[in-house]
Parts: sequence; C-alpha cells; structure tokens
Amino acid sequence: MAHTDSGARVLGGAQIAHFVEHGFVRIDHAFAPALAEEARAILWRDLDCDPNNPASWTKPVIRLGMYADAPFVAAANTQRLHGAFDQLVGAGRWLPCRAMGSFPVRFPSPEDPGDAGWHVDVSFGFDDPDFMNWRVNVGSKGRALLMLFLFSDVGEDDAPTRIRAGSHRDIARQLAPAGEAGLSLRELAADGFAGSAGRDEVLATGEAGTVYLCHPFLVHAAQPHRGTTPRFMAQPPLLPREPLSLDRPDGNYSPVEATIRQAL
Repeated sequence: MAHTDSGARVLGGAQIAHFVEHGFVRIDHAFAPALAEEARAILWRDLDCDPNNPASWTKPVIRLGMYADAPFVAAANTQRLHGAFDQLVGAGRWLPCRAMGSFPVRFPSPEDPGDAGWHVDVSFGFDDPDFMNWRVNVGSKGRALLMLFLFSDVGEDDAPTRIRAGSHRDIARQLAPAGEAGLSLRELAADGFAGSAGRDEVLATGEAGTVYLCHPFLVHAAQPHRGTTPRFMAQPPLLPREPLSLDRPDGNYSPVEATIRQAL
C-alpha cells in the first residue's frame, strides 16, 4: 500500500499541544479489537503456555520476535494512525510499518521481571553487539516516533508502561551537545535518567486497540504485572522516510521537530 496523504485530521489542536508538552498522545480505537484478538491468537500459539491455565504462566515476561502477519500489519496501518502520523511527523516523511517488532508478553508474577528500568529507545548503531552501545542523537536518527500498541486490555495492575511526561525535553537538552554522533544508551543511563526524575508519571493504560504515539526521546519503563490477565503490548518504531530536520528553510517543522527545537 503506497502512502498517500490521508488529509484526515485525526488529532485536534489540544492533542497536538499535549504531544508537544508531555511527549505523547493516546489514540483510542486506533485499530479494531478484533485485530487484537487475531494477533493474540498468533502470539499464544508461539508461547509455551496455555491461555486457560495460569499455572502454566511460570515466567514474569516472555519475549517473542518480529511479527509481520496480516493482523499486525493491519493494526499498524489504519487510516486513523496514518492520519496521526501525518500530523505528528509530516505527510510523506514516514514509512508504513511492515512489522510489529518484538512483544514482551507480561504475566502476573511476584518475581521482578528484570527489565523494568527507565530508558529511552535508541535508534542507530545496531551493528554493535553490545546493545548498551546503541545510540540516539538530537536529530533522532532512525526513529520518527516511539509507539505503544495495546493488544490486550491494560489496566493499572496489568503492567502498563510507565511514562515520564515531558521527559523528551530533558533528553533533547542532554543530547544536543553530542551533535550528530549522539550518545550511547550507556552514556544516557549513566545517571539513571536523573534529569527527568521529577516528572509526573503516567501509565499507558487502555483497551485493546489503543495506541500511544510518543516522542522518540520519551523516558519510559516497564513494571511488574500485579493483575490477573497476561498483557500483550508491542512498541515498534515509526521509521522516518527522510531524516528529521531541526533547520528547515521553509520553517515547516513537524510537531516532533518543533518539540526538540523548543526544548533547546
């Protein structure tokens, strides 16, 4: 499916202002719950446990690989999402999602999942075998948006992603002096993301079919699952068709770009 400017105004002015200020916008009914159900059936098929037998859920988190099956691609390419991508990243400036990335499936468990630290998602330097050396720069090379796709209903006890609202501004300022080379995850995490520690914490809850579109610099974290039903969520990147620009002669900045400029 070739990308066309949908012309649809999915997000109102207040939602775009919320994205700029807080670093994310929640889109309800971004894709159909029926697609989420089809996707979960595929994921359960690949999990070594039984959906109807909680005794078989023996680990706090199981990671499943890339998914490019029809329900996943359809969920990522609804008209509603394409319209929002146009508004946040710019029409023609992003690439349609062809896969859903990995799924950290979280199960109810008293155990520490071991991956619940604050972080930002890095976006280049993936040829280095040490993921702590993967990088991000102030122009967000390689990533236009961080996205959280809820494939199951996620309440406050169901291990919703924790978001530090407004933390994208702190990260932009931290990255700016490093220029094009950017910083590695190790360098960014050296102070435990203390720069955003005072920010309000928001939980990415919602019904299956909800999508959070987040600024690439947003600081976020997983958490243990205290509920009763396994949580299915993916966080694929939206890839840029062209590099983001913080210096456009025509001044036609997308909200993603404008936010970085404002932070600096």
